[in-house]
Amino acid sequence: MKKVDHIGIAVKDMKVALPYYIETLGLKLLDIEEVESQKVKVAFIDAGNCKLELLEPIGEEGPISKFLEKRGEGIHHIAFGVTDIRKRLKELEEKGVQLLQKEPKPGAGGAEVAFIHPKSSLGVLYELCDKGERG
Repeated sequence: MKKVDHIGIAVKDMKVALPYYIETLGLKLLDIEEVESQKVKVAFIDAGNCKLELLEPIGEEGPISKFLEKRGEGIHHIAFGVTDIRKRLKELEEKGVQLLQKEPKPGAGGAEVAFIHPKSSLGVLYELCDKGERG
């Protein structure tokens, strides 16, 4: 693990959430995009030493929609920047870590991402985030 890349925060409505982070807290919006593989709209916010990733569900089928239904708005995951995500996933699996997927999926900003099951990480959902050369 290289660093904390971002903290994912589930929100019901980006239009309601963004003004709090931008106008109230004075943080800078970096980018907004849709990540079809995760069925989510993502807004990246510069929070100094790491980014905040606001996650708004697209439709009712994705993981963020289900999270909001069960737990409401709030912290969803912590993402670690990694290099060679496939190698890292294999190492974790060999150590008995339960993964939500054995192969990375496309994530925001062109990254490859995969998640560690909270049952293997003391109740915290961790994301591995490989941005390759951009990382």
